[in-house]
Amino acid sequence: MADLSVKYLGLNLRNPFVVSSCGVSATVKGVKQCADCGAGAVVLKSLFEEQIEAEIGMGDLGGDIDIHPEASDYLSELGKLHGPRSYLQLIEEARREVDIPVIASVNCVSARWWSDYAQQIEAAGADALELNIAIMPRTLDQEGAGLEDAFYRIIDQVRKQVSLPLTVKIGPYFTALPRVVAGVVKAGANGVVLFNRFYQLDIDAETMELVPGYQFSSHQEMHLPLRWVSILSPQIECDFSASTGVQSGLDAAKMILAGANVVQIASVLYTEGIKHLGVMIKDLELWLDQHGFGAPDEIRGKLTQSESYKSETLERLQYIKTLGEAGSS
Repeated sequence: MADLSVKYLGLNLRNPFVVSSCGVSATVKGVKQCADCGAGAVVLKSLFEEQIEAEIGMGDLGGDIDIHPEASDYLSELGKLHGPRSYLQLIEEARREVDIPVIASVNCVSARWWSDYAQQIEAAGADALELNIAIMPRTLDQEGAGLEDAFYRIIDQVRKQVSLPLTVKIGPYFTALPRVVAGVVKAGANGVVLFNRFYQLDIDAETMELVPGYQFSSHQEMHLPLRWVSILSPQIECDFSASTGVQSGLDAAKMILAGANVVQIASVLYTEGIKHLGVMIKDLELWLDQHGFGAPDEIRGKLTQSESYKSETLERLQYIKTLGEAGSS
């Protein structure tokens, strides 16, 4: 029987399935359910930078929020009810209740507030910290290099304040993703999570109002992180967590073959229930056994797109082949 234990950010995990930041991990009860169902680690639901500002009582809640009184009021109340102090309590209580790593998460758009709060997260007992950096270009005068520098400043500021293992969750929308990930690691990150699935927008055609789009990822979306993990993992020395679209033990095996240390899951816990974690764990274990492998480390990176594979040429040929087969059907 395969031993599923892995290392991620220097932490010992009993398996590579990490519950990502979501509503399931917003309470101690939810964290405990995840641990009881077999999760290797849990990332707590993100604390938003705006919540820190709201609790502190700052007038500037960032970005366009100032011009939307309703949004400002909402974040102010959110900061009071579920702000930094209650988040630290969540870390402390979750850490006492489970024997798996508890990773704190902060969704941030600037380098403010870190001189003190990052240290409080560490003191509360978090095993690691995940920075969910969500900076989107929205104006004509924003340049790519400036946005990338903002990422690096945030990471550098946090790295100076804490000794916790640090991972960074980013989106895929960069011109030169390999250079950005290398810069993230150089700034002080021990790992990266590929990818952040940004808020999806929709429009209600009847009311002509903006509404949330479909919030859950689909199995088909796993191919984007699969590609980039396979490209980046042999080139950049850090831990990789694959996120978005992972819904089975076989999906996890594919991500590990591509070079991932762990996989993060959330949507499938909503669509199939938290107990589906156990199914995914058993399926990965079975797949390893059937293929003669004793642990995830034995398959990690076996199918990366390193330079020796001439990946650009290979992908081009696969693309042509796929289009040819589609056209002949």
